[in-house]
Amino acid sequence: MSEFDLVVRSRRVVVPDGERALAVAVRDGRIAALADYDEPPPARETVDLGEVALLPGLVDTHVHVNEPGRTHWEGFASATRAAAAGGVTTIVDMPLNSLPPTTTVSALEIKKKAAEGQCHVDVGFWGGAIPTNLDDLEPLLAAGVFGVKCFLSPSGVDEFPALDPGRLIEAMRRLATLDGLLIVHAEDPATLTDPLGPTYPEFLDSRTQDAELRAVERVIDAAALTGCRAHIVHISAGSCVEPLRRAQQSGIRVTAETCPHYLTLSAEDVTSPAFKCCPPIRESTNRDTLWHGLATGTLMGIVSDHSPCPADLKGLTTHDYTSAWGGIASLQLGLPIIWTEALSRGYGLPDVAKWMSAAPAALIGLPTKGTITIGNDADLVAFNPTGQFTVNATKLHHKNPITPYDGHNLTGLVQTTWLRGQTLNDHAQGQFLFAPHQQS
Repeated sequence: MSEFDLVVRSRRVVVPDGERALAVAVRDGRIAALADYDEPPPARETVDLGEVALLPGLVDTHVHVNEPGRTHWEGFASATRAAAAGGVTTIVDMPLNSLPPTTTVSALEIKKKAAEGQCHVDVGFWGGAIPTNLDDLEPLLAAGVFGVKCFLSPSGVDEFPALDPGRLIEAMRRLATLDGLLIVHAEDPATLTDPLGPTYPEFLDSRTQDAELRAVERVIDAAALTGCRAHIVHISAGSCVEPLRRAQQSGIRVTAETCPHYLTLSAEDVTSPAFKCCPPIRESTNRDTLWHGLATGTLMGIVSDHSPCPADLKGLTTHDYTSAWGGIASLQLGLPIIWTEALSRGYGLPDVAKWMSAAPAALIGLPTKGTITIGNDADLVAFNPTGQFTVNATKLHHKNPITPYDGHNLTGLVQTTWLRGQTLNDHAQGQFLFAPHQQS
């Protein structure tokens, strides 16, 4: 056997069936062999991590990059640099908050041109479904988006309006004929209310669990009617877990995700509008149900919903939760955030890798991402599971130094990230990824 390009050894390699002491051999950007830790094959470069864990690169399918148009909020260079520093080797960009939104193939091309040469990790794209673009859904899928996103309630930006119940059904009927995936921001507009004042409790009262539950039930019913694959983004309400479980058991094609902030923060923690997001961070008693949903597989995984903005839009000086932009910035921090909480709840690194790597990769149909398996891309993360640090927002690669985790003590340090066997650094090495249904 000729020598490999790279061998990374660890006594804690996280593979699909657990942790093993292995030597992971890389050739031409792919995992070419898994050998015994004590008998590594010859390679041009060998890295011995010892007790530092080796995880598959994280796959974050819910990132608002905002470029072009709102690049001062976040851009491809800053977002993907933050991703790489956090062990995320693949992101999928959301269609809204950029101008134009990704609701046509021409808008997708504009976004790709804006991202070209700036990506430090691999990048894919979601399309959007709005009332006026249902004829664009098939061309968007053919152009390689991984699915299309819609809102059932106002999105927060005028150029991305919500689908009413009739258009939701029509969009799902069209997507079902293509086996396309619809991802849904599920809050019921009829149940949402205007906040009675500027405080967080008043904001929370305006977006109840019932608003989320009713919208999730609407999507479940529509998926059952149309046969469309549907995915509920950022589940915050524990009350949604049981209806999702029942739907999945009955064969309805619906999945759901949650996010680090819903699993680790609580309404009682909120101290500033840096915590504001939609749906909102709920009471601490809600978190146990979300973790149970993950443990049982009803919630398939964890993604960031990284949605940053500049300080003047976040209301940090006024503390007005009504007018502040709703979005959490955490792209660089997701792995240690989740590991800190998972560790305290008795979960292991294989659980975290499943939720943050394998499941998101499977959702969008990327068979060569998400696991340390022979033939997969050599997207790897050296992660010290016992290292500790205090979050300093000004030291993160996010364009705007705002995060509710500022000052939090976290366990777990990302030491090195490899993309297709190459150590990630200041050189932008990322590639565009396209869905398997892309036409040649």
